[in-house]
Amino acid sequence: MNEYLLIITMSIAFLITVLASPIFIPFLRRLKFGQSIREEGPKSHMKKSGTPTMGGLMIVLSIVATTVIMIGKITTNTLASDSGLLLMVLIGFAVLGFIDDYIKVVLKRNLGLTAKQKLIGQIAISVLFYIILRTREFPTYLGIPGTEIQFDLGWTYILLVIVMIVGSSNAVNLTDGLDGLLAGTAVIAFGAFGILAWSIGNMEVTIFSLAVVGALLGFLVFNAHPAKVFMGDTGSLALGAAIAAISILTKMEILLAIIGGIFVLEALSVMIQVAYFKTKGKRIFLMSPLHHHYELKGWSEWRVVTTFWMVGFLFAILGIYLEVWLG
Repeated sequence: MNEYLLIITMSIAFLITVLASPIFIPFLRRLKFGQSIREEGPKSHMKKSGTPTMGGLMIVLSIVATTVIMIGKITTNTLASDSGLLLMVLIGFAVLGFIDDYIKVVLKRNLGLTAKQKLIGQIAISVLFYIILRTREFPTYLGIPGTEIQFDLGWTYILLVIVMIVGSSNAVNLTDGLDGLLAGTAVIAFGAFGILAWSIGNMEVTIFSLAVVGALLGFLVFNAHPAKVFMGDTGSLALGAAIAAISILTKMEILLAIIGGIFVLEALSVMIQVAYFKTKGKRIFLMSPLHHHYELKGWSEWRVVTTFWMVGFLFAILGIYLEVWLG
């Protein structure tokens, strides 16, 4: 029975996104919610200017609707459950991303929220997530995948939660730079966590994860190259925070860095580039994040995207192997 629920979950989320997109995308276009392209970005991206953004609204609405429908089949106390916490994080970061997108697209301030404003919002939602966790006496240990080794972090666990959620949200946001890149890598990462949540019997997290997978697959129909819509910060910030929350709720915190290896590499490329330029006055990469480096080396956009998908898949397999086969 559970297996049917999982297939139905992905199918519902996929259909909601696919059926809503042909209505929603023209609506965004009429509102002139078009993507603005940074001048310092690759010149080949200028043709993407004006492509409707804020498509993350479709993804988030699909995930929320599907999760509420399917969770209702296994529990009547959604708000106090793991799925309720995940929805809170998803919606909270989606609102933050929507404000950022609105400032960029409608108010024509290309950088959106300031870094300080965005960080304050991200930390506030992360702290609220932690507070709710602690009311449930959530364990504060950190386990090493594939071993029985655990470290109790005590009160410092809140710092780990903040770093994970804020860091993941921003790393995933950096990955959203090419048609289908983030949607595809996120499908793989959320799918991996869905499998792991199912393996430990956490059906709520499993359903939420697969709702994300279904919604993103539906979004990919319109976001794959050449993209007809972008998810914007509304989607990317929400997805990054949600996958970090999943890893926390399943007590697989370290696996986030492995399964989300692509997101880690993208974030590291930016940090290395900035640090090296400030100290040496030179650049290691032709451009960061990493996907732009390969674009400027002459790779086609589709080649970069599919290569990153394949690498993301290998990271996901490694994460599942460490947890399931060695655990």
